[in-house]
Amino acid sequence: MKLKTMNSSETELNKTPDKRPNIFLRLLGPGLVTGAADDDPSGIATYTQAGAQFGYGLLWTVFLTTPFMIAIQLISAQIGRVTGKGIIANVKDFAPRWLVISLVSMLVMANTFNIAADLAAMGEAFSLVIGGLNREHALIFAATSVLLQVFVRYRRYAPALKFLTLVLFFYVATAFTVHIPWGKAFARAVWPAAEVNRDYLLMVVAVLGTTISPYLFFWQASQEVEEMKQNRPRRPLKERRPLKELLRGGESEIERIALDTSVGMAFSNIIAFFIILTTAAVLNAAGVTNIHSAAEAAEALRPLAGDLTFLLFALGIVGTGLLAVPVLAGSAAYCVSEAFGWPATLEAKAPDAVGFYSIIAAATVVGVPVGNSILLASGGRVRARGW
Repeated sequence: MKLKTMNSSETELNKTPDKRPNIFLRLLGPGLVTGAADDDPSGIATYTQAGAQFGYGLLWTVFLTTPFMIAIQLISAQIGRVTGKGIIANVKDFAPRWLVISLVSMLVMANTFNIAADLAAMGEAFSLVIGGLNREHALIFAATSVLLQVFVRYRRYAPALKFLTLVLFFYVATAFTVHIPWGKAFARAVWPAAEVNRDYLLMVVAVLGTTISPYLFFWQASQEVEEMKQNRPRRPLKERRPLKELLRGGESEIERIALDTSVGMAFSNIIAFFIILTTAAVLNAAGVTNIHSAAEAAEALRPLAGDLTFLLFALGIVGTGLLAVPVLAGSAAYCVSEAFGWPATLEAKAPDAVGFYSIIAAATVVGVPVGNSILLASGGRVRARGW
């Protein structure tokens, strides 16, 4: 009976062992990209600040946030797959219009400021690597992101985003280019020293706010809807009738979502762990505790840990930004389009989804001058998210 409930992807898992890794990678998609996008440049700045200021004392937060991330993203993904609609499209069914518009407005503003901070950090990091001006680099990254989203259809763009998640391994590699007292680090991760003061509590809140980010909820739900429409379009699970059909397709879909989401969120938090670990081992150990941006951290690592560590850290900022900016702009576009009933899909050509792509372009392009303003206001440094 169990075998009858499996779909083709589950059957393939039982074929030959050498094909299993490829099948496993194909099962990963929206959850993996969503988790990786959480480690954006402004998020990296927060983790960097946590490691520099408190050493290994905040490693425990990574273990705390992982189950919460998995739980909320599982709910978000299942909403999309079961209903066939994004979160805002579902909220419209029972909430008053003013509340929907208020939620969407807050999300768009928050995402635009986050895009601004990420683009500024990317430009700053890239300037450290190759020279040049921060603003011009940020503008190039913004234009590249918009053009790819508008002119590359979802079926080709989604694999590119999945490939970009590999950039996060730069931060794993960075940890192995420096000396880390593993025993001490893991001891503090499991049994943190008591440092209950205002700054410590504020940093805990900042890490929690960075890890569990609202834009991820909307993005993953909408990506499940996108996935439903690819290749052989599938119906929302709630429309499956009779019960046998629901069980046959629904069980395997829920299992896929659980695997994809669990791996993606665990991956995101593993990277956060290595960022805190590296900056604690190098910056905090050297007495460098006042770090305000990811690029500033990369710059500080160069004299203390060497050019390789600096290069990996700086290029990681650029790579994660290229992944996170489209997710931020895309989640805003999905929400606005769902609120107003516009076509909302990255599979559509530009003339068929003008409103959707206009929001993507506006959120990204506006982020460039806003990012420049952030740099000027902060004395040339991009602040960590939440600070």
